[in-house]
Amino acid sequence: MAEITAALVKELRERTGEGMMDCKKALTKAGGDIEKAIDDMRASGAIKAAKKAGNIAAEGAIAVKVAADNKSAVILEVNSQTDFLALQDDFKHFVAASVEKAFADQLTDAAPLIAAQESAREALVAKVGENVNIRRLVRVEGDVVDAYLHGNKIGVIVALNGGNAELARDIAMHVAASNPEFLLPSQVSAEAIEREKGVFMSLNEDKIKGKPAEIVEKMVAGRISKFLAEASLVEQAFVKNPEVKVGDLAKKAGAEIVSFTYFKVGEGIEKPVDNFADEVAAQVAAASKQ
Repeated sequence: MAEITAALVKELRERTGEGMMDCKKALTKAGGDIEKAIDDMRASGAIKAAKKAGNIAAEGAIAVKVAADNKSAVILEVNSQTDFLALQDDFKHFVAASVEKAFADQLTDAAPLIAAQESAREALVAKVGENVNIRRLVRVEGDVVDAYLHGNKIGVIVALNGGNAELARDIAMHVAASNPEFLLPSQVSAEAIEREKGVFMSLNEDKIKGKPAEIVEKMVAGRISKFLAEASLVEQAFVKNPEVKVGDLAKKAGAEIVSFTYFKVGEGIEKPVDNFADEVAAQVAAASKQ
């Protein structure tokens, strides 16, 4: 049995990303053979990944891949438990490999990609000790398609009829900044309008009290008009030139906006609320048992 030195434990930790005690235990079990220890740790990776699967992953990264001819693009969200991991090379490589595969295989949703990348995901989880999930994937095709990625947290794909890639990218950047709910005012649901009316009436109860019905109706109509402009992409003021509406910008370039796809990391995921006192108490309790 080879001597299990601090240097050997350190090397195994650097190669696997596991904790010092876990590495020491693995080396002891493997008789000091570092390669066997790595094989043993990999063999247990699926079990470790399964244990981590219940942990909420609400951080992560967005990735996009656009075809050279700007006729198609893929946008992907991969989640991690911490933002720290999202900045690490191992995670970045997994995200990059995943979006490349999704693009190359012309995948249109996440399910087949999740299946194809499961072994790589389990290996990553076993190495970094965090849950990692491929959450969602969308493929967009059209006459002109381009994308904008804001850091690794927000990604947008825009499809146009007519125009060019630069215009699509500019509009995608606008969407990333403004996050419209709808493309056109006509797409705003009656439920959304009624909800906005209710909010307006509730917030302005004192202002409308005692006013004639026709005046109140005009006030509500003005608010709804503003709401439609704020909520629909074509009616929004373009971020690069607020004097121009996004729809008019496209029209002037001989283009029509067909669709936009907006992804933001962790959007819609309920994040756990950490209780620092409970966390410290749990760590103390765990340490006392060792």
